[in-house]
Amino acid sequence: MDRENIKNKAAQQSAAMEEFEERLIGVNRVAKVVKGGKKLKISCCVVVGDRNRHVGVGFGKSAELPAASRKASQSARRNIIDLKLRGNTIPHRILGKCGAAKVLLRPASEGTGIIACDPIRAILELGGIKDILTKSLGSNTITNLAKATINGLSNLRTKEEIAKLRKSK
Repeated sequence: MDRENIKNKAAQQSAAMEEFEERLIGVNRVAKVVKGGKKLKISCCVVVGDRNRHVGVGFGKSAELPAASRKASQSARRNIIDLKLRGNTIPHRILGKCGAAKVLLRPASEGTGIIACDPIRAILELGGIKDILTKSLGSNTITNLAKATINGLSNLRTKEEIAKLRKSK
């Protein structure tokens, strides 16, 4: 009986992972000069999401693009966060930070759409957000913008969560 439960649970998890959409948002080629010549490495940034409040960002490095992309995809699937939304937008204004990159996320009225640059837009679309205003401040490195966006989205709180925190004090 236990083995059947484990198999069923594994099948459900793999089915849930298959419904995630995947998007490659950044590829960077790095050349390291060593005694024998140049060593090339590829780093990738991948976003996965189900367009229904779940999104993750992952990074992978390898000597070849397909291997780096696969590693980034696996990393993104391990780092999925659950978004707190109010309708089609976020509940409040927030600033996400990573390194020198800062991303300002502001709620927008219905019908506004996603006003954002490409890496931020990919994360928001795959997360299921339809109306939002963003502004990238500071560095415009793709990886740092992605990390700053995820940082901001993971720090969002709903009215109910804030009320519960205030009542407990």
